[in-house]
Amino acid sequence: MDPVQSAGPERQVDMGRLKKMVAIRLVLFLIVMGLIFFWPAGTFRYWQAWTYIAILFIPILGVVAYFLRKDPELLERRMRTREKEPAQKNLMIISSFVFLFVFLLPGFDRRFGWSSVPVFVIIIADIIILAGYGLFVLAMKENRYASRVIEVEDKQKVITSGPYAVVRHPMYLAAMPIYILSPLALGSYWAVLPAILLIFVLVARIKNEEKVLIKELPGYREYLQRVRFRLIPRIW
Repeated sequence: MDPVQSAGPERQVDMGRLKKMVAIRLVLFLIVMGLIFFWPAGTFRYWQAWTYIAILFIPILGVVAYFLRKDPELLERRMRTREKEPAQKNLMIISSFVFLFVFLLPGFDRRFGWSSVPVFVIIIADIIILAGYGLFVLAMKENRYASRVIEVEDKQKVITSGPYAVVRHPMYLAAMPIYILSPLALGSYWAVLPAILLIFVLVARIKNEEKVLIKELPGYREYLQRVRFRLIPRIW
């Protein structure tokens, strides 16, 4: 199948392969989310989980369709999962176990009735999660080098516009409310406790990522002087 030229000058993307990869990932997303939420809950009568899946999956469909048309190369970068840095590989293993625990626990909470999260709290959490995903997409549109793994490509440039003019890692900033509030959106107070651990994993990932970027990305050291805060303005 003929590749097509992406929005950038770097290389070509095999659209057929990319579409197949995206379709497989989307199907797996639904299957995995279903198993993680409904198996421990022991029921499909779990409206919090259905709502959570909808507020993530429906926007994802729109975002995928947009980037397939506008910037397939960025989407191809987002499909990568194999980390090159040893420290990042270790962090991925740790975060995978924490993620699994965070998202399994609400189902058991639903089955055994450990928590009683008010409906308005669940709705507010859903809205903030959706807003966090919106910021995530905005950062992706601004930085077409936003790979899922830590790497520096040929001709890559430092992005200093949009949310990158405020904090150095807006995608991680967007991920934070998603991490912390997902348990509440799923109706569980108890799952918030392990979710907080993901913040420490995120901080460790950021510190290692910046070491790589300072070493390999021209102009990044100067960018650190211009934008002082990594994640939260005036705090860190």
